[in-house]
Amino acid sequence: MLSSNFLSHNFMTTYSVLLCFILCFSSLSVSTSEILYLPLTHSLSNTQFTSTHHLLKSTSTRSAARFHHHHRKRHLQNHHHRQVSLPLSPGSDYTLSFTLNTNPPQHVSLYLDTGSDLVWFPCHPFECILCEGKAENTTISTPPPKLSSAAKTVNCQSSACSAAHSNLPTSDLCAIANCPLETIETSDCQSFSCPSFYYAYGDGSLTGRLYHDSITLPLATPSLALNNFTFGCAHRALGEPVGVAGFGRGVLSLPAQLALFAPQLGNRFSYCLVSHSFNSDRVRLPSPLILGHSDEKDRRVNKDDNVQLVYTSMLDNPKHPYFYCVGLEGISIGKMKITAPEFLKRVDREGSGGLVVDSGTTFTMLPAGLYNSVVAEFDDRVGRVYERATEIEDKTGLGPCYYYDTLVNIPSMVLHFIGNKSSVVLPRKNYFYDFLDGGDGVRRKRRVGCLMLMNGGDEAELSGGPGATLGNYQQQGFEVVYDLEKRRVGFARRKCASLWESLNQG
Repeated sequence: MLSSNFLSHNFMTTYSVLLCFILCFSSLSVSTSEILYLPLTHSLSNTQFTSTHHLLKSTSTRSAARFHHHHRKRHLQNHHHRQVSLPLSPGSDYTLSFTLNTNPPQHVSLYLDTGSDLVWFPCHPFECILCEGKAENTTISTPPPKLSSAAKTVNCQSSACSAAHSNLPTSDLCAIANCPLETIETSDCQSFSCPSFYYAYGDGSLTGRLYHDSITLPLATPSLALNNFTFGCAHRALGEPVGVAGFGRGVLSLPAQLALFAPQLGNRFSYCLVSHSFNSDRVRLPSPLILGHSDEKDRRVNKDDNVQLVYTSMLDNPKHPYFYCVGLEGISIGKMKITAPEFLKRVDREGSGGLVVDSGTTFTMLPAGLYNSVVAEFDDRVGRVYERATEIEDKTGLGPCYYYDTLVNIPSMVLHFIGNKSSVVLPRKNYFYDFLDGGDGVRRKRRVGCLMLMNGGDEAELSGGPGATLGNYQQQGFEVVYDLEKRRVGFARRKCASLWESLNQG
């Protein structure tokens, strides 16, 4: 019988961040650079959605599925470079390209996900059940690659095997792998491979095996190669056609493994997401993913900006240790500050509470009490000016929505995190999306705008998991910094589309 690991993670909505890495046969090879930059590329399909309503409804449904899945399952989880950067391209999906160590090279695409802690991708032969209509873009629809002859299975005594199986004891894993009793007792099971693992996501799942191989990030500035990298290879999935690059706090995540090779690169990373666009023709410039930290980089990109990072401390979650949890003190709508419930300010022993900063969820999910208070205050200010668009709310799963001719009188929104001077002012586009409705011969064209927050459910329903999630839609236009060494998350307003050019000057 296979041991199961239920890593709570909704497969990143249509607007999720997609990460691609290049796996190849090279030994560890890093230059003396202090920082690495990598690009994320946009991959929104023009054919996947029939309308803006359809696209928003799909995204809101996936955001809700991912958030609530966190409460249904419980689980675990000496070099001179200081920073690596990759470009992330803008839009709803953010992608990187990576190539497997084969001849000829094979490309693989992965979603960047701070809400899980395993790097995995589909491998040949691959069967995906109920995957019709998903991942239609050509960037992520290439045939699943075959592993190279250099790829080695992880043995059942490995700590990586234990981590993938919810930290089961080595003896249990060796027994599952059919290791003979006498070799289990003598701790001599090196020749037995780690059993298959099972991961469940918000709207899908997979079974896979762990392997070691070299990986290279050739699109990084500078390029980076790592030996003996651990990843999952999946031959069967349910609703999961694309792999995931876990950036969570677990030992199998990409930052954690990177820290073993180059601590300066693994103890801090950030990304800067160019504003969401639901039209792939409008997205042009990449968004940077930055691995590591460099004071020289900060001086270079900040010389013309009045950039100030706002930090809040990470909270430990004993039941979901891979989450980046922070405390939320309240939300201001205009001049009215709405205090958050106490369970959003901390995490208890059962893993309940706090707010998770998650690149893999699109829209921010709030507990019902706080959500209703925010909506009531927002509607009190906006509803007196604009007509409520209830039919749009039904179609999109979002609300409140309003019809308008000229958009004015939209109140400001501020997120107040725990800590002194830890408030983040959101630009209007981060919480209010406007688009054109009608013009289909049935209804006249009208402008409509919706509040881009969602109701996560009653506090009782959220027991045993995070109380709220900060989605990537609310993170757009910010550099979001995950400082693992100082255990804090930071936010700074940036012009993300031009940040990549600033980072690569010289």
